[in-house]
Amino acid sequence: MSSRLEAEHLYKVFGRRPNEAVERLRQGADREELRADGTTAAVIDASFTVEPGQIFVVMGLSGSGKSTLLRMLNGLLEPTAGHVRFDGQDLTALGDRELREVRAQKISMVFQHFALFPHRSVLENAAYGLGVQGVPRAEREKRAAEALELCGLAGWEKSWPDELSGGMQQRVGLARALATDADLLLMDESFSALDPLIRRDMQDQLLQLQQTLKKTIVFITHDLNEAMRLGDRIAVMRDGRIVQTGSAEDILIRPANDYVASFIQDVDRSRVLTAAAVMDEDVHGDEVSCGCETATPDTPFTELCAISARLTHPVAVLDPKGKLVGRVPKQRLVGLLGDQQGEPEPCDNPRGTRDGKVIANA
Repeated sequence: MSSRLEAEHLYKVFGRRPNEAVERLRQGADREELRADGTTAAVIDASFTVEPGQIFVVMGLSGSGKSTLLRMLNGLLEPTAGHVRFDGQDLTALGDRELREVRAQKISMVFQHFALFPHRSVLENAAYGLGVQGVPRAEREKRAAEALELCGLAGWEKSWPDELSGGMQQRVGLARALATDADLLLMDESFSALDPLIRRDMQDQLLQLQQTLKKTIVFITHDLNEAMRLGDRIAVMRDGRIVQTGSAEDILIRPANDYVASFIQDVDRSRVLTAAAVMDEDVHGDEVSCGCETATPDTPFTELCAISARLTHPVAVLDPKGKLVGRVPKQRLVGLLGDQQGEPEPCDNPRGTRDGKVIANA
């Protein structure tokens, strides 16, 4: 089982007197004040925990600090202040040699632009990290071939990178990360260079692999739909700070401030929310009439709207044992859809779910 990742009050400041700049930030100075003095605060007081087996998505616009934050998690950038802990180790306290060993054994990174060696075959690229670990050739080729098969590339082992499409090259990058059997995967805008359809295929691939492998993953993106589709939990960054952390449902229903609210205003909530996210808890209410249509906590939002449209009262939500756990008022569905003029429309194409959560379309 992969291990917990913890970031504790991380700061990264570039420029003159960085430690002094951190103190100023702690005392309330903002980014612009520091910039006027020739100092750039890339990450400011970032704290979060990623539980084993979670996909934790960090999202924000260009310049928000998300990629700098990712590079502090594996020591490619040294924090100006704060700590990163993984598998019980404080990575920020390790020497260079120890840190290289951790990166070789426990942490893998999947880059945006594939980072494949053009003079090495697909199999050799996938086996590269194992070679760094000192794994014997026969074993590393076996493990690399298994990782390529997981990523849908069986039969391409002897090909060269320039013979592959962009999506296939990214699968090689993912296979290379998986072959090392690292507990932690760091993915920096890994799908953003791909065409939309290929990008969605890669998202599907990652979700399918995660159902089996249960890796701890930190995924960086500027794409809100991608974040909502992939993330078990999401951190929204702005100007170096994490302004909200929560599930997709939390962020959509309870944005922390006006910035987050404006950021998510164009998201199709019907592709993300479930009955559990929008219901009023009701464990002591009236009995549900026999034969009346009901929902479960996992019922997709679009299906919930269809049920509501056929009823004259709130939709009852029952747990797997048939116990009443909540009700969903019709007007809440109308409000979330942004349609104040009428009832929610039935949907003929309910979305699938993963771990009790609707999988949003990219």
